Amino acid sequence: QVQLVESGGGLVQAGGSLRLSCAASGRAFSYPAMGWFRQAPGKEREFVATINWSGGSTYYADSVKGRFTISRDNAKSTVYLQMNSLKPEDTAVYYCAARLVGTTSADPTMYNYWGQGTPVTVSS
Repeated sequence: QVQLVESGGGLVQAGGSLRLSCAASGRAFSYPAMGWFRQAPGKEREFVATINWSGGSTYYADSVKGRFTISRDNAKSTVYLQMNSLKPEDTAVYYCAARLVGTTSADPTMYNYWGQGTPVTVSS
């Protein structure tokens, strides 16, 4: 059984930083693509960032480009999201997702497994 567990969320002031982690278990960490998505209250889930297996290809939503960095450590079966210069509009529950086939994608329907989410609150 594949399991993705996010951690690292919390409350931070605007301008601050957080690093989210997503640990995978249940199978070899060979997902060709991993992604981070977020969902704010009353809004649809939206794409944040994605990374391929080697880490050599990354893609970001315009709203986070230059502030967030996605990375992965395959030896630790973990993907990370470093979030800097946080803004109140970044407040959301953040989810990691794994894709079994294919490459990086911003489309949440392309991902096969999802974590339970970790909440991030940015105060102004």
